[in-house]
Amino acid sequence: MVQTELKLDPHSGVTVIFRSKRGDRLKILAWDGTGMVLTYKILNMEALPGPEVQDGTMRLSRGQYEALFEGLDWRRVMAQRVIAPSAAG
Repeated sequence: MVQTELKLDPHSGVTVIFRSKRGDRLKILAWDGTGMVLTYKILNMEALPGPEVQDGTMRLSRGQYEALFEGLDWRRVMAQRVIAPSAAG
């Protein structure tokens, strides 16, 4: 399904997350270099905040993924803008 429907290479380091219709369960599929790892997570909440998905896929940052895995509202996680330090002069 990952290759045929989502057009993703599961061996490329991508992590694929499937959310239940009720939004309280996650199936996470990842390649660890030696085989596929399937994690099944039941969240202790009524429903996980769901994304508005148009084409069946969406991208999450590492911080958003970690919030999602912990059952937090992943939509509140924003990537911080990195400002390069200026040379002292």
